[in-house]
Amino acid sequence: MASLTYELTLAGLAVGSAAALTGIGLVVTYRATGVLNLAHGAVAMICAYVLRQLVVVEGWPLPLGALVTLLVVAPGVGVVLDRAVFRPLAHRGANPAQALVASLGVFVLLVGTAVLLWGPGARDDVPVLLGDDPWAQLGAVVALACLVGAVTRWTRFGRELRAVIDNRPLAVLSGIDADRVAAAGWAFGSFTAGLTGVLLAPYVRLDPYGMPLLVLEVVAVAVIARMRSLPVAVVAALAIGVAQAQLTRLHPEGWAGPLLQAVGANLFVVALLVSALVLPGIGGKGRDALPPPVRSEPLPGGVWLVVGVLFLLPLGFAGPDLHTAIQVPALSVILLSLVVVAGRGGQIALGQAAYAGLGALFTALLAAGGVPTLAALGLAVPLVAAVGLLTGWPAIRRHGLALALVTLATGVAVSRFVLTQPYATAGVSLGRPAGFTDDRAFYALELLVLAGCLALVAALRRGRTGRALAALRDHEPGAEAAGVAVPGLKLLAFVLGAALAALGGGLLGMGLRAFDPEAYDPVRGLLWFAAVLVLGADSLLTPLAAAALLTTLDAGSHAGAAAAALGLLAALTARVPPLTALLPRARPGGRGRRGRGRPPTPDDVVPPAGTVSVHPRSGADGAAPPAGGPAPPVPGRAGGPGGRPRPAGGRTRPRAAGPATAPALPGGTPAPRLRADAVTLTYPGGVTAVDGVTLALAPSRVTALVGPNGAGKSTLFDCLAGTLRPRRGSITLDGTDITGRSAHARTRLGIARTFQRLAVFPSLTVEENVRLGEEQGHVRRDPAAVERSLRLLGLAGPVRHETAADLPTGTLRRVELARALAGQPHTLLLDEPAAGLDAAETAALARILAALAADGLTVLVVEHDPDLVAGIAHTVHIMEGGRIVS
Repeated sequence: MASLTYELTLAGLAVGSAAALTGIGLVVTYRATGVLNLAHGAVAMICAYVLRQLVVVEGWPLPLGALVTLLVVAPGVGVVLDRAVFRPLAHRGANPAQALVASLGVFVLLVGTAVLLWGPGARDDVPVLLGDDPWAQLGAVVALACLVGAVTRWTRFGRELRAVIDNRPLAVLSGIDADRVAAAGWAFGSFTAGLTGVLLAPYVRLDPYGMPLLVLEVVAVAVIARMRSLPVAVVAALAIGVAQAQLTRLHPEGWAGPLLQAVGANLFVVALLVSALVLPGIGGKGRDALPPPVRSEPLPGGVWLVVGVLFLLPLGFAGPDLHTAIQVPALSVILLSLVVVAGRGGQIALGQAAYAGLGALFTALLAAGGVPTLAALGLAVPLVAAVGLLTGWPAIRRHGLALALVTLATGVAVSRFVLTQPYATAGVSLGRPAGFTDDRAFYALELLVLAGCLALVAALRRGRTGRALAALRDHEPGAEAAGVAVPGLKLLAFVLGAALAALGGGLLGMGLRAFDPEAYDPVRGLLWFAAVLVLGADSLLTPLAAAALLTTLDAGSHAGAAAAALGLLAALTARVPPLTALLPRARPGGRGRRGRGRPPTPDDVVPPAGTVSVHPRSGADGAAPPAGGPAPPVPGRAGGPGGRPRPAGGRTRPRAAGPATAPALPGGTPAPRLRADAVTLTYPGGVTAVDGVTLALAPSRVTALVGPNGAGKSTLFDCLAGTLRPRRGSITLDGTDITGRSAHARTRLGIARTFQRLAVFPSLTVEENVRLGEEQGHVRRDPAAVERSLRLLGLAGPVRHETAADLPTGTLRRVELARALAGQPHTLLLDEPAAGLDAAETAALARILAALAADGLTVLVVEHDPDLVAGIAHTVHIMEGGRIVS
């Protein structure tokens, strides 16, 4: 028993050493470049193939082949990736999600290249580099980790690396060549990938799909290390490797025995899933989402006519065997699920292949149980949708890179624990429905299903839900602030995506007349994701074109061609536009896009004369401004003391249902409506941004919050808006505690907000942006509120039909404010509303805000413009060091 334990420990150390190498490379690359390199496994696979080619095929001595592979080829691949792919992204200011897509493109490109050069089959003649002694591998890993630690701690390059990690722009200003640091990081990361590949290849299946996926699984150790700590990555890798080896001695019995045995044999997958779900996510909310597509006019009917004819051609001109063509509609339905999740919802979903495989498996199992095949497919779809609900629920709180890891881990887990396990798939077969056994009949059935799915997704893209999904994709925090229930909407996208993937997976299995787990391999899921992103994730034409390309290019002897071509385009994602964007577009009435070369009109910049009329006013009730920091008068500005104008007659803003003002306190002072009591918020690391702040906001008052940068203004603002939850203290609305309410829930309670950095939805028109505020806001189902908000902010002219991506900053500020007002709030929180505005636009904004307050609105302004504050504020509070000092 002791001997067995020792032998298993040695085996675990060998696997753990290779995983530790992967962790070291991923951590160093991430720290030097900010890129989560999912292509690490593909680089490892390429280097293993190169070593085999040099030694086995070309006859080179092993030491020479290893030196060339590890010291020339592997670092060279890293340098090429840096110069050709990731450096241009960094110079363009691409966000982490775009870099992640590029790394997926590199992954797919290298996999396709390997298939083209060496074929899809597995190789078992890879030379052994360090022999069977795991202690040699472990020593190499420890020595490498110590070397990296010494370099980063005690050398000039290490100091430069730490400076780039802490603040790349500041490091560049200090004279550090950040590009050189990034190139070194890529070279070293690729070296560790190459070393991982040549060490693992003799003991695992070396093929273009197996090894990259195996290395992807051990990303878990880098996630456990939070992409920072090399010692944690090494220890985690060794511990998981040894534990996985020791678990192989267990042979549990009973109905759950096979599943438990599969879990024990795939402990790195379990670690990836748990770490992705439980540990704090990598990246940041709103900063690492997929970039929204630029809105364009719909495709002309002629394009769809041509597409329809092409899809009907096999029925009339092909022979009786439609084996290749029959896969296209089914794969189109699977890819349509990515249009819903990634294209419309903007979420990075890397696990759709798992849902497609489950759809095929459940259909086969139900059919084997006596359910008619079509009915089995109909039952399998909601079953997989339920799985999508269960797996999507813990994932929807994640964003960007963290969400990518969760979906990847889910896809790999389903593949490892279900789709490839004999206990679930042994003896499973899948036939076609009665009456559709002929290829032509089944192809016609597929076309009908595809048409229905296209119509469903097209309907989803329109109306209230479509606008909410577009807002989620374009700017998630802005969508929450507009009142969109983001978690529920994300869950809807994931569940619908899972259902569509299951439907397509079942059709694909029926078309092939078999359940083939390799057809739903996680690597294929990455290829599908890359194809949809390359062709245009928000286009209904994309799944059709991608399915045709993937099926036809890989047919016959050209396996790998589609992966290589699509991978190359995905790797160059920052420089190559989506291919569907190059097609001709319909221009219905000239709506939706600014005329080429047309300069902004005066109506695009400031509200037209007469929109808001003002006359002198000294206070909300003709009294002096209340205590707490009265705003001084501004010479030359219209109005009485304090320069606070009020509208002349008539309503100037959409009014919420019910009274516009709270009950008055004795002496005529309105009762506070929104109140913060002893609010304290401390960030991780011990920095207290807000320290025991109490603030009361009353109706018909403009309260200003001023102070230096870092004073805590924005943090307090976010606590009031619901974006942050204070550690201590409470937020109350009309005496009711709302501290635990989310941002979108507070919007629906009547608390609207704007952002310091614009939070408009660039793929929507001005009118659609404002309409979203009405649909999701405090008082809904009042279409007239949209028109009133557009008129109030001077957006009722032709500019209402322009996409927000085409407009100048001044107009976008008004669009954001109009969207907030369209929900008819009673409280308005404005975070630096004058940022980016010129003098005329600022003056117009001051008139509007003063008029809104005079009409009963509660207004809080966080602003650095002293003139704006002086002209509109009834009360000014000064913050310093997280406290209100005046």
